[in-house]
Amino acid sequence: MTESPLVWPDATRAGAFSAWLQAHAPAHGLLPETVQPASADASFRRYFRVRTADGGSCIIMDAPPAQEDCAPFVKVADLMASAGLNAPRVLAWDQAQGFMLLSDLGARTMLEVIEQQPEANKAQRAYDLYREAVDALVRWQLASRPDVLPPYDDALLSRELALFPDWYVAQHRGIAVNDTLRGKLDGLFAQIKDSNLNSLGGARVFVHRDFMPRNLMVPESGEPRLGVLDFQDAVYGPITYDIASLMRDAFISWPEDFVLEITVRYWEQARKAGLPVGEDFGEFYRAVEWMGLQRHLKILGIFARLTLRDGKPKYLADTPRFITYARATCARYRQLGPLMVLLDEIEGNETRVGYTF
Repeated sequence: MTESPLVWPDATRAGAFSAWLQAHAPAHGLLPETVQPASADASFRRYFRVRTADGGSCIIMDAPPAQEDCAPFVKVADLMASAGLNAPRVLAWDQAQGFMLLSDLGARTMLEVIEQQPEANKAQRAYDLYREAVDALVRWQLASRPDVLPPYDDALLSRELALFPDWYVAQHRGIAVNDTLRGKLDGLFAQIKDSNLNSLGGARVFVHRDFMPRNLMVPESGEPRLGVLDFQDAVYGPITYDIASLMRDAFISWPEDFVLEITVRYWEQARKAGLPVGEDFGEFYRAVEWMGLQRHLKILGIFARLTLRDGKPKYLADTPRFITYARATCARYRQLGPLMVLLDEIEGNETRVGYTF
């Protein structure tokens, strides 16, 4: 019997899962009685871990097809494997029912490993793991080619930015987004999109889109590479996105000197590998910060939506982190002064600005 019974939305899906698992158990040496919850994410997907007869384990993805399309996951998993990344291998997939059997990359995320370190070891362990993450990111970007993944274009950036006024400002903060406020935001969003799409000559690569310590797995033994998860929303877009995501994380924050050090290491490594990051680190870092700002605003909207629409309130607790990120970027660039004022009006703060650039 399982120690933590699996909870299913209805008996029909529970029965379908049981039948699917029993059918695949012999070929993969699965022990159905050992199935345990492994994790859940912000989507409708759930993950279970099942032990195998040889002492190992596999991961099962439960992705109801009415809510989740697993085809992008399968496609990107193959792209990542071809790029030399440690991504889950798809061992079996029932597309019609939304069940998938995957290789197991381990139970410890990079975030968990860092947070569990003794304080004396934390900085060095974090540095080592972030360097490994940079290695994986460069390998991923080197595999890039156009017309393989959906484009991260103006339309997609606009849809993402719209989440901020629609969900964070209007729904969460209860502030009416009238024509005046909408006009101010539209003007600021146009500047942000222009930077994101045209900085560094409009350099485009494969973009994971959630490349952060919570989605990077530290292998138990024998595998030198970090595992990479949650990549099904990958696109072809700005080269600045994934390094911005890595260093301005949803669940852990770092001092600016650490952020700069790892970003410099990435830029140097990427430039040496021939990736289009430019010859001027200052220009590159500005592009990263403006790309990060777009992500911060998007995530504020997503976290509000997860709370208010999807009943997942834990995400809203991390919104102050993203307000802090956004304010720090606005404070450095004079063009973003009006956004700083708007953020402070929304949050009920007094604006204090000292621009750097």
